[in-house]
Amino acid sequence: MNKFYILILLIFLNSCSLDTKSGIWTEEKKIEAKKTQTIKVFKKANSLRSEFNPDLRIKLNSSNISNKDSTKLTNNSGILNFQKDINKFSKFKFSKIKNFNYFEPEIVFDGTNFIFFDDKSNLIKFDNNFKIVWKKNFYTKDEKKSQPILTLSIYKNILVVVDNIGKIYAIDVNNILISYSLKSGNQLWKFNTENTFLKSNKRNSIVIENNIIYFNNSLGDITAINSKNGTLIWQKPTQSSSIYENNFGLIMSDLVIEDDNIIFSNNNNEFYSINSKNGLLNWKQDINSNVRSIILKDYIIAFSNEGYFFILENKSGNILRVTDTFDIFSIKKRDKIKPVGFILNKEKILLTTDNGRLLIINIFNGKTEKVLKIDNNKISRPFVFDTSIVLLKNDSVIRLN
Repeated sequence: MNKFYILILLIFLNSCSLDTKSGIWTEEKKIEAKKTQTIKVFKKANSLRSEFNPDLRIKLNSSNISNKDSTKLTNNSGILNFQKDINKFSKFKFSKIKNFNYFEPEIVFDGTNFIFFDDKSNLIKFDNNFKIVWKKNFYTKDEKKSQPILTLSIYKNILVVVDNIGKIYAIDVNNILISYSLKSGNQLWKFNTENTFLKSNKRNSIVIENNIIYFNNSLGDITAINSKNGTLIWQKPTQSSSIYENNFGLIMSDLVIEDDNIIFSNNNNEFYSINSKNGLLNWKQDINSNVRSIILKDYIIAFSNEGYFFILENKSGNILRVTDTFDIFSIKKRDKIKPVGFILNKEKILLTTDNGRLLIINIFNGKTEKVLKIDNNKISRPFVFDTSIVLLKNDSVIRLN
């Protein structure tokens, strides 16, 4: 990718509210651990909503690990290094961001610091001790009234800010990919895909590898274009025209790319692997998920919307094991709970849910070992800063210790 070019997604959402509570870290509190009582759940006829090979043990070793370069825009987090024991948490509070449930916040890292924004669209930079390095706001009084939502990205020490009142690099609501130069600010090229017939709260996804941009639109098409001139390389439709007639609300996971393979899934019970060179289908599985997956060379780690933990073979797509991580929730409650996102190290998976829980899952046997109550509302997928875990909520940045 040209050193002056970068592409990120623009989130088109409603604005955030304002009040006077802002900028204070709360005292550390112990995290309430919920008892992991195993409750028998009625198994439906669909085998992919049931456990499969639950006694199979999976151990990750060095041959399964791909070294990740955080500057690559592949969406593949791989195996991370984070602290094993989590007992306490503290919050950096601000006013509630409206429609937090409908956008996917991202923290950006520059190696030694991380940056996020608050309800007033202040950019806040924290150091590795979670102290504020600086707080900046670049909006006029009139612009602040529109309460912009910010999307952030860093490329070679350049912080790129995209909001819903002005674009730099964006896929917008009309499925237009626009490229601007970070050096001059001029528009370089624009690529139009089909108009959207579907309404989805899930933002579209973009990855970049070897000067090729891959992105999905709200129709489920995957498109590859040349990052230098915007010319089409290939396009792969994944949905039939019947979804328009049925007004089906398609929600896709983020794209993840590794070694010429792109994986993604959706809430239409479809999990895909396609060849990034030509767009041809490698394989397809019946897995209902709009949660970002992780590729670990030989394996793919995925979670279904129903809380089942899948391990698949990367090359063939064969399902090796399925375990039920939501069996710790009551039958009455579990259908209302959805996974949000996850990270992993060699031994554990940290999975967040939309009811504010953090599940600690053993990779070896696929069992949920502990459930930590962070909140009663949606929390973001986990982020790793140094070796600490950081979560985002509609009114705070949360540090786990």
